[in-house]
Amino acid sequence: MIEVSDAAAKRIIELREQENRAEDQNVRVSVKGGGCSGLMYDLAFDAEIKDTDDVFEDKGVKIFVDKKSLLYLVGTTLDFSDGLNGKGFQFVNPNASRTCGCGESFSI
Repeated sequence: MIEVSDAAAKRIIELREQENRAEDQNVRVSVKGGGCSGLMYDLAFDAEIKDTDDVFEDKGVKIFVDKKSLLYLVGTTLDFSDGLNGKGFQFVNPNASRTCGCGESFSI
């Protein structure tokens, strides 16, 4: 399961409206190799549910995650911060043993 904070849900809905995306444009979260810690998060709008996806819905936001990425993301919360120290969307991942300073990559 992946949870969505109130702030992230609000921002996703705002972005969907600002970019004139259809209601079926949901959020795809995946993990890819790269970054300074070895693994990177990828976040994008997507309308296509694939056979290998698990679908989660929290606070009115649907999230698509492929089964391989889900192994790294179970229990993760997608958050958003726009304060002075904010960096946009952030992943609070209990499975990550180390994250880089920018928060965009991690290792297990």
